[in-house]
Amino acid sequence: MVRHQPLQYYEPQCLPACRWKRYQRSHDDTTPWERLWFLLLTFTFGLTLTWLYFWWEVHNDYDEFNWYLYNRMGYWSDWSVPILITTAAAFTYVAGLLVEGHLVLPHPGMFSPDPMGAIPPLRPTADFLFQDLLLWSQTQVLALCHIAVGQQMNLHWLHKIGLVVVLVATVVAMSAVAQLWEDEWEILLISLQGTAPFLHVGALAAITALSWIVAGQFARAERSSSQVAILGTFFAVVFTLYLAPLTISSPCIMEKKDLGPKPALIGHRGAPMLAPEHTLMSFRKALEQKLYGLQADITISLDGVPFLMHDTTLQRTTNVEEEFPELARRPASMLNWTFLQRLNAGQWFLKTDPFWTASSLSPSDHREAQNQSICSLVELLELAKGNATLLLNLRDPPREHPYRSSFLNVTLEALLHSGFPQHQVLWLPNRQRPFVRKVAPGFQQTSGSKEAAASLRRGHIQWLNLRYTQVSRQELRDYASWNLTVNLYTVNAPWLFSLLWCAGVPSVTSDNSHTLSQVPSPLWIMAQLGMR
Repeated sequence: MVRHQPLQYYEPQCLPACRWKRYQRSHDDTTPWERLWFLLLTFTFGLTLTWLYFWWEVHNDYDEFNWYLYNRMGYWSDWSVPILITTAAAFTYVAGLLVEGHLVLPHPGMFSPDPMGAIPPLRPTADFLFQDLLLWSQTQVLALCHIAVGQQMNLHWLHKIGLVVVLVATVVAMSAVAQLWEDEWEILLISLQGTAPFLHVGALAAITALSWIVAGQFARAERSSSQVAILGTFFAVVFTLYLAPLTISSPCIMEKKDLGPKPALIGHRGAPMLAPEHTLMSFRKALEQKLYGLQADITISLDGVPFLMHDTTLQRTTNVEEEFPELARRPASMLNWTFLQRLNAGQWFLKTDPFWTASSLSPSDHREAQNQSICSLVELLELAKGNATLLLNLRDPPREHPYRSSFLNVTLEALLHSGFPQHQVLWLPNRQRPFVRKVAPGFQQTSGSKEAAASLRRGHIQWLNLRYTQVSRQELRDYASWNLTVNLYTVNAPWLFSLLWCAGVPSVTSDNSHTLSQVPSPLWIMAQLGMR
């Protein structure tokens, strides 16, 4: 008589990593190969966290980034937000792998007998796949808990591929920024001046929360050398964290009574978040905010009329591509003023929405923006006369331009004949300064080059116009001692504005003046308790 043992059904043992119960390996040591993957996962987590932090802090310069890509690619698109979303998704995925567990999907021995001789029932392969996917979705556990309770860690091969893809993509992105936008990495150090105290508190909380895992690993370590290594590493990290405040330096660590006046605000091309840049509407919106000044770029038309335009061509900020596509890439200064007046300079703002603010416009502002035209210098002077200081920059016309040798004189003539107060003009062009000082002695000569204070004063410079990454607190004090006023551009984020306020910056140029004008004080000020 043949005796048959009853068929045995196997239950998944899902706490550690969804291995099937018959393997009895959930408490085996993690293999060296899986330990290597865990280290790679931890490294990728730190790298993507750094990249996400960088890309979040750099939102002050998103427009600059888009402008850089526009110059290289020839068409305007907002690349900053998609990159931020992609970065956040990659970080979330890696954090999920680190926090939600290492998954493994071993098939439960479709035809292999168990140690007792029982044979699992045969089922279709699709059924196995379905159960695997079901287990995959139902058995997410904490990877750190795996370590804490001594469970074996196994990363599924699909996640290994995903991890490598994220790591390579992040390294490529960071390398590209390092090569193409090298100066922007300085914002990391600047941002740490504002976030370091809070990051330090968070790091202390994290290391405290991880201490129980370290204690568990110490207790399970079989060799004294392993125990020494675990405790030594842990206490080295703790010791470093407790000494970290000695390295934290921020202009906002100060007594509140020592805080200087709020930096004056200069509208960058008007108020470009509320209206199309360099239009009368944009400058009017800026004046409504009671700003100290307005910044503008001056170009001269083919027939000698100074007008306001930042770009070399009309492609980005007018409808020339729709109306006259053959002229889209022609220099704007090679067209007559009568033709330029026919172009619409507002529809692009509503269409591309460069600052994601067009939807917030009122119906009347929406209609006004839609009907804006290119603004002439004379129109700006009439609008701003007696209301604001003007920070003016000149764009050189092409070599074949009929006013190539005299565009400076034409611009000066327009300024002087308008009756605009000379002392309210910050003159940025470096060409023919002695001549400019002679015909317009009231202009405040402004330099865009960082030089020694003594050299600047010898050149009769009164203002410096620099990027916010180009000057330190000590240099600000040195320039102030030489009676040089420093204006920094382009400052849009409240956290950056707060840091510069604490540092004693006299004025900033901003696209976001409507927000910064409402900032009543720095976001935080921390007194140096116990350090006096």
